[in-house]
Amino acid sequence: MTPISLSADASVVAAVFNRRSSHLCFALGDGTVRIVALDGGGVKEVTLTDIGSILALSPDMDDAGWLAGLDDGRLVRLEADGTVSELARHQGKWIEQVTSSPSGLRAYGAGKDAFIGDDKGFGPARTHPSTVAGVAIDPKGKRLAVAHYGGVSLWWVNSTDSKPKVLPWKGSHTSVCWAPDGGYVMTSMQENDLHGWRLPAASDIRMSGYPTKVKALAWSAKPYFLATSGADQIICWPFAGAGPSGKPPIEFGGRGTQVITRVACHPAGDGIAAGFDNGEVSIGRISWRRMALALEATKSEVTALAWSPDGRTLAAGDDDGHMHVMPVDLPPA
Repeated sequence: MTPISLSADASVVAAVFNRRSSHLCFALGDGTVRIVALDGGGVKEVTLTDIGSILALSPDMDDAGWLAGLDDGRLVRLEADGTVSELARHQGKWIEQVTSSPSGLRAYGAGKDAFIGDDKGFGPARTHPSTVAGVAIDPKGKRLAVAHYGGVSLWWVNSTDSKPKVLPWKGSHTSVCWAPDGGYVMTSMQENDLHGWRLPAASDIRMSGYPTKVKALAWSAKPYFLATSGADQIICWPFAGAGPSGKPPIEFGGRGTQVITRVACHPAGDGIAAGFDNGEVSIGRISWRRMALALEATKSEVTALAWSPDGRTLAAGDDDGHMHVMPVDLPPA
């Protein structure tokens, strides 16, 4: 494919490929999306809400569509042809957290409640002590992690038990993710920190010292590193073997004083992309400890960054509505 550049009068909230790597969806703050057909089939503009914004976007559990959370209280499914169908509605609440799993599960948060289900619908609310700040399904599709103030709650997907296993840590947790092997649960914090737990013992891991808030977490495919934004270098924590406890992170890829706002890991190996607060995007490999410029500065913060699941395409969007789709042939390690 040839590179594609688009623009809009709204911030780019997310850039998400469908699982088959045939289409890319940019979600915008004005309630619209741009669906890009990667085979050269053009760009489709679709309005999901004309009274608010899109707050969250995720690939759906199949390989074709997406899930979107809206500030009018709706969870919707979006097809590549632009068809929109409503899956859930919560009047007066924002749907800020959505995710799915190829195992056939969907999950989202509405206020203090998290819901998980499949193509037949959602189960009862899983209620938490504060607003749901992040949801993540484990790699085996058996547990749901929910971030909230004071820690993370782990729910068994198929259990009727109304009490989760709580991983406590004081403070406001703003996102959550599982390690690719399911052995760790990691969160970003309202403070400039990360926190995590090694399972099944639930022993604590704390990573501190970031100069700014960590807005993005991404796992490399092999070997396992947790790459993060929040500094003027890409910070990559090693998770192979006994994990990161007592080990310094790898730091590289900086571009002067610019702060990294987004990171995305290639679906295979240790490839990585980073977006900066001036709009620059760079790509490389963790094993190289260096990056090459992929996109010149736009003078606007990179707010969305994603690799296609087949690893052939990189998408980036910024706070001023610039959208870029770039074919990438990443050299071998």
